[in-house]
Amino acid sequence: MPGPHHGRSVALGWVGERGRRWREQLPAMEAMLAPVDAPLIEALRLEAPCRVVDLGCGGGGATLELWRRAPRGSVVHGFDRSPALVQVARQRMPAGAVGLGFDVADMGRPPPAEPYHRLVARFSAMFFEQEAEGFANLARWLSPGGSFVLAVWGPPEDNPWLSSVRRCVEQVVSLPALGAREPGPFRYAQVEALLELLRGAGLEALEVSDWRGTLPLGGGRSALEAARFALTTFVTFSEVLEAAGAPAIDEALRRVTALLTPHERGGVVRLGARVHLVTGSAPR
Repeated sequence: MPGPHHGRSVALGWVGERGRRWREQLPAMEAMLAPVDAPLIEALRLEAPCRVVDLGCGGGGATLELWRRAPRGSVVHGFDRSPALVQVARQRMPAGAVGLGFDVADMGRPPPAEPYHRLVARFSAMFFEQEAEGFANLARWLSPGGSFVLAVWGPPEDNPWLSSVRRCVEQVVSLPALGAREPGPFRYAQVEALLELLRGAGLEALEVSDWRGTLPLGGGRSALEAARFALTTFVTFSEVLEAAGAPAIDEALRRVTALLTPHERGGVVRLGARVHLVTGSAPR
């Protein structure tokens, strides 16, 4: 999960260090976020063969699930700004897969010649470098009447999988402030800001529903291993802790493990999450 840095540095990070960290922890990250996939795909209403695009597809796990669940004859494309993650996604494609593909692109890219009937962005819309331009371009990726689903995190207090760990780490080191409208996980926690941008892009029939549940931190790990996962993968924590040195890392690991231990059941730590699912369509 990226940290709250300015758009350009976030963009470069996904191509470089942040992309590398995500790739190294890809199975754990995808397993952790998997509970969101079912409601996200259901909101797409894949009722007939269509062209589907997954923006910010990462290593392709959610895109592959979309492809499996889309009606026969559909085309499913995943795009990500990280060449390394796109390479991983391509390597995971089943032999002889028809209608499935992955390419490098972000929302600065012009729309494709053939637009899409469905568009999904799972936790990527919070990191558009230029908000208004990014959502205006998103609208151009859709065919007339085409629909979309965006998944963005709700308020920090409803997402203790990240916010409670952050507060724990802040007892050890000083972390960058979470800018309310800077690229970051809680950029659209107050979802009205996102709705205003979507309206400004000409998108319509906007609706918001919330998914609430629990996420297995690190994809199903004990308190100690989940703490290690968070401190090495969530870059807002890991970069600051690495700069602070081994004593700070050890103290943060002790504190976060103590925080997570009461939430461990059957060897797995689960923490609460709230996701805004924002749906809408392009004008006909």
